[in-house]
Amino acid sequence: MAWTSCWDALRPADSGGALRHLVLDELSRGIVERLDPASASFLNSSGLAKASPMGMGLYRIEPVGKVGSVRTGSVQLDVRPKDRLGLSRLLFLLSYAGEQGFRPGTVAAQEEHELWSALAESLAQLAERALGRGVLQGYLTVDESLRTVKGRIRISDQISRRPGMLVPLEVSYDEFTEDIAENRILRAALERMGQVPRVRPEVLSRLRLLKGKLDDVTRLPSGAPLPPWKPTRMNLRYHAVLRLAELILRNASAEAGPGRQQTASFVVDMARVFEDFVGTALREAMAAYPGELRLRYNALLSEAVRDSDRLTVRPDAVHMLGGRPVVAYNAKYKAASDAGASLTADHFQMLAHCTALAVPTAWLVYAGSGEMKLRRIMNTDIDIVEFPLDLSLPPTEILASIRELARQSWGEVVRQHSGA
Repeated sequence: MAWTSCWDALRPADSGGALRHLVLDELSRGIVERLDPASASFLNSSGLAKASPMGMGLYRIEPVGKVGSVRTGSVQLDVRPKDRLGLSRLLFLLSYAGEQGFRPGTVAAQEEHELWSALAESLAQLAERALGRGVLQGYLTVDESLRTVKGRIRISDQISRRPGMLVPLEVSYDEFTEDIAENRILRAALERMGQVPRVRPEVLSRLRLLKGKLDDVTRLPSGAPLPPWKPTRMNLRYHAVLRLAELILRNASAEAGPGRQQTASFVVDMARVFEDFVGTALREAMAAYPGELRLRYNALLSEAVRDSDRLTVRPDAVHMLGGRPVVAYNAKYKAASDAGASLTADHFQMLAHCTALAVPTAWLVYAGSGEMKLRRIMNTDIDIVEFPLDLSLPPTEILASIRELARQSWGEVVRQHSGA
């Protein structure tokens, strides 16, 4: 379903004036709108767009290569990805590179809601499902100084911290508790979504009720890295909500802005998201064939006496066979033509990769529809294949396209090595 349907129907949830909804396409040249200084400042700091003052309270708002949504108490700005991708598709791409366990079906929001409503409703529904049978408990290793033995004594710590002393003892023991990584992540996500301005009152009430069940869990400090956790049979009921919680914590912020104005932002770099997704999905697909796929592979392009004088290239992915590169791949979310530049620029880059790696074929994977196209570079034996990946398709079909890319690129490797 199109991005328009899930982002356009804004539903202000509280009083205090209408919330203005501004929409930009990531490839557009911008719009001129009236903004209050606090909202303009937050918009600039969010990294989603640039707001340049033009006088008389007017600002020119321009996209800066990111997509997402910024919301203050008075205005919301959405920058949509090209091809008007739906929210579920965006979350699928975001999550797949991190962990294949997340699927867009776990996003419970309906498409007629805009992004913030969708995220809040989805988190509430998935958290209710996860906590329906009570708060998950698990074993947590605790290091303490005690006057009695509990668990095991940390001999090295005891000697270094208390030489010659028998008590207190430096001990470690496992405690069965709710204060585990899974609950810390979930609590942090519930708190963050609860701070987003104008979340519908009924959803906000549910988020607060759910957070209350986790009040005994340690609160993650702002900006702290997320604690690691592993999907197991024991925490199976938490898997879906934790995938969404991690996406929210890594890509969204919500806080009191200037003048105690509540602000929130969800900002992603689609070029990086696309590159990560293609790399992860392609590595999974190429596992069916001999060799090994390596991501962000560094290779020398020039010789030099000093290392600092050497030129290098870094294809997004390279497939290795017998320790040698046999094919290179580059993922381009925005083809050069999207930005009005010559498509030749992308092919110059691929030509450099083929030259440095001594491989005869490179695959240029770009986001868009169309037909696969092969280009033989003049006066060389190098082929560059343009492979479109239509992100508007259902996730299963997107992954099927990646498997087709793997099949065709491996078939080309086999033909080259067989001399066909």
